[in-house]
Amino acid sequence: MNNPSEPVQPDATPGVLKAMSPGVVDFLFRQLVAGEPAEDVQWQQEGAALSVQPPGAELARRLAETDLEALTPGELFHYVRAAQRLAAWAEGLREDAVGRYCATPSGRTAPAA
Repeated sequence: MNNPSEPVQPDATPGVLKAMSPGVVDFLFRQLVAGEPAEDVQWQQEGAALSVQPPGAELARRLAETDLEALTPGELFHYVRAAQRLAAWAEGLREDAVGRYCATPSGRTAPAA
């Protein structure tokens, strides 16, 4: 057990606090002081939730502009899932392009690499 007169070391922080980034702690503190819920409703008001945002340029923009340090563990989970969907979508685009490139008609030659 920690001695109350000794400072708490960051790696000795127990439980949930150890898992939260400084940005999350700051956000939760500001919400508590303002009497607001612990959810980030601003992020939800931007548009479709990340969990239902279709893959494409808008999802890529939202992921790129997100401050990962400010996400709660639940939001980070949805961020990771959205990034996985975006990556799968981009891989499908790549596979389609490779298929078209490799299916060059016999009358044409493929450009030199």
